[in-house]
Amino acid sequence: MLVGFGVAIVLAYWLPRFVSGREPAASALLIVLGWALFGWMPGLSETISPLGAPKAWETTSELCLIMGLFGVGLRIDSLTGKGRWAPTVRLLAIAMPLTILGVALLGWQAGGMTLVGALLLGAVLAPTDPVLAGDVQVGRPTEGGEHPVRYTLTTEAGLNDGLAFPFVHLALAIAGAGALTLGLAGEWLWRDVLYRIIVGALGGLVVGWLLGKVLFEYPRKNALAETEAGVFALAGVFVAYGATELLEGYGFIAAFVAGLRLRRSESGHAFHVRLHDFSESVEHALTSILLIGFGAAMPALLAALDLQGALIGLALIFVLRPLAGWVSLHGTALRGRERFVVAAYGVRGVGSIYYLAYAGSHLELTNEAQLWAIIAFTILASTMIHGFTAAFAVERATGEKQSD
Repeated sequence: MLVGFGVAIVLAYWLPRFVSGREPAASALLIVLGWALFGWMPGLSETISPLGAPKAWETTSELCLIMGLFGVGLRIDSLTGKGRWAPTVRLLAIAMPLTILGVALLGWQAGGMTLVGALLLGAVLAPTDPVLAGDVQVGRPTEGGEHPVRYTLTTEAGLNDGLAFPFVHLALAIAGAGALTLGLAGEWLWRDVLYRIIVGALGGLVVGWLLGKVLFEYPRKNALAETEAGVFALAGVFVAYGATELLEGYGFIAAFVAGLRLRRSESGHAFHVRLHDFSESVEHALTSILLIGFGAAMPALLAALDLQGALIGLALIFVLRPLAGWVSLHGTALRGRERFVVAAYGVRGVGSIYYLAYAGSHLELTNEAQLWAIIAFTILASTMIHGFTAAFAVERATGEKQSD
C-alpha cells in the first residue's frame, strides 16, 4: 500500500512535466492512478468506499478544505480596488443558486431522484474547489499581479464552500421533517443562513486579528514570526475552524476569513509566504492521499452510475455552470474571454466529497449510491477536463505566460 501511494504521488506530479512546467493535471492523475493501482484488489473498493465509511471521508476532506481555505486567504495581497469584488459577489449570489437549481431539476426530472436527493445533489456539486483549483488562482503572498480572472476564481473558491452549506442543511432538514414547512423555512433562514454565516465571518476576523498580534507584535522585539515556523498556520486553522464550529458557525468561512485577516497584519512580511507554503504542503499531502483513496474506491462508487447520472455531471461542467456564471457576470468589468474562463472553470473536487460524506454520516440517504456515483463521475470528469486545459485557458485570458 505504501509503495503504491508513493508511486502514484510521484507519477501524478512527474508525468505532466513532460508536457508542461507545471502540474495542472495532478489531481486527475492521482484519482486515475489510485484506481489503476488499487481498484483491482478484491474487496478493497467496497471496504474503503464512502458509502460504507462516510465519517472517515468527511474528516479527511474536512482537513483538506480548511487547510486549503486558510492558504487561499493568505494568498490575496489586496482587498481594495474599483469593482474588484463585484464578479465574486455575483458568482456567489447568482451563479451558485442557479447552479444548485439547475442540477436539482436535472436530478429530479432526469435522474428520477426524490426532491430532497435532487436538492442535496445540487448543493453538493455547487461549490468550486479551493484545493484542486490552485492552477487558476492568484500566486503566493507578496507576488502581486492579481489579474481579475485569477482574483475572482480565488475569492469565489474561498467563500462558496461555506456558502453552500445552508443548502445542504436545508436538504437534510427537509429529509428529517418529511416536508418543507413555513416554520422549517424560517428556522433555516435565521439559523443556517444568517446566524451561521455571520458567526463564521466574525470568528475568522477575530482569530485572524489575534493571530496577527501574536505572530508579529507581541513581544515586538522577539516576535514569533522571526522563528519562521510555518506550523503556526496549522494552529491558526485549528483555532479559527474549531472555535467557530463550537459556536455553530460555518468553520469553512472562518478558515478563509482568518487567512484573509491575518494577511493584513504586516502584509509585506516574508513570514506570510512561509505560512502559506506550510499550509499548502499539508494540504497537498492530505489531498494526495484522499484522491488516491478516492480512485481506489471508484469501482464501488461508479457501480450505480447510469447514463442519466453521467449526463447530469457533464451538463454541470459544460452547460449549467458556464451558463450561470456567464449570466451572473453580465455588467462586470470582465469581458469576452475573461468572462468565459471565470464562468467555465469552476473545478469540482474535495468540497463535494466532504458535503456528501457529511450528509451520509448524519442521515440515511435514499439515493446515496446514485448520489455518490454522480459525484464521483463529475469530480473525475472535472479534474480531467479542467485540469488539462485550465493553465492554457487562464493564460490566454490573462495574457500571462506559463512559467517553467
